[in-house]
Amino acid sequence: MVALPSLAELEAAARIVYAALPPTPQYAWPLLARRTGCTVWVKHENHTPIGAFKVRGGLAYMDRLKRERPHVKGVVSATRGNHGQSIAFAAGRAGVHATIVVPHGNSVEKNAAMRAFGAELLERGHDFDAAKEAAMALAAERGLEMVPSFDMDLVMGVASYSLELLRAAPDLDTVYVPIGLGSGICGMIAARNALGLKTRIVGVVASGAPAYALSFAAGKPVATNAAETFADGVAVRGPDALALDIIRANAERIVQVGDGAIMAAMRFYYEDTHQLAEGAGACALAALLQERDLMRGKAVGLILSGGNIDRPLYAQIIGSGA
Repeated sequence: MVALPSLAELEAAARIVYAALPPTPQYAWPLLARRTGCTVWVKHENHTPIGAFKVRGGLAYMDRLKRERPHVKGVVSATRGNHGQSIAFAAGRAGVHATIVVPHGNSVEKNAAMRAFGAELLERGHDFDAAKEAAMALAAERGLEMVPSFDMDLVMGVASYSLELLRAAPDLDTVYVPIGLGSGICGMIAARNALGLKTRIVGVVASGAPAYALSFAAGKPVATNAAETFADGVAVRGPDALALDIIRANAERIVQVGDGAIMAAMRFYYEDTHQLAEGAGACALAALLQERDLMRGKAVGLILSGGNIDRPLYAQIIGSGA
């Protein structure tokens, strides 16, 4: 059994986060309730300085790095965008140079945001996993600290959003959380357990990137040959072993949702709340709609994990459908 952070440890990490940003809101939206047949609380992680929850983890990670290795030469990490923005934002505050590796064809607007936060941006490989391999090679070549996309410091930082949501709405029956490499859902698990709540936690992946769902079912890491989804925040081919252990021991289930359902959920977020959700950010709503009959009449939390999507793609999605 993996030892999870205590409430005191989570609150200490939250204090680091709050030195840079305030808590984000959570609202119960009546039109979403009408659409889904249940009370729906949305955690708005699209309201952070980088437009995504990942900033919390970067701040906690960089705080420990600067305390334990104050003379670190620099950091490098791989990303599809939000993790890279997090590291760039936190590194800039800490006075540390950040190099971020993205795959070719990555989001133009996310790339621009990372550069604006001061990162050196490099394009390597055809997808996230290939970019990660390039980042690891660069760390060895330049003597840089490799920042992983899953780490317990990251988990403790992002758990602050879960503490906020679960304290504001402690009677939630179920919370749906999108899974990229797992820091968000593991942070939710850590917060739920530390608060002693019985809230069920359901992970969500894209059906075109089902590695975590396959691994959850198999009881061991199962990688896929491709991650074919427009929702770049969940486009992962291989699960993290530690994250998988935590999820398997504590989550209720993992739901797969198709790209069409994710796009529809993005439109519903706009129609019902006038909030912009990126693909990964809309996965939780897509899963709730898929399980609407199971959840009818219950109180449900949805993690809107981010709102970073290129304008032309968002315009295409928001303008399509009924």
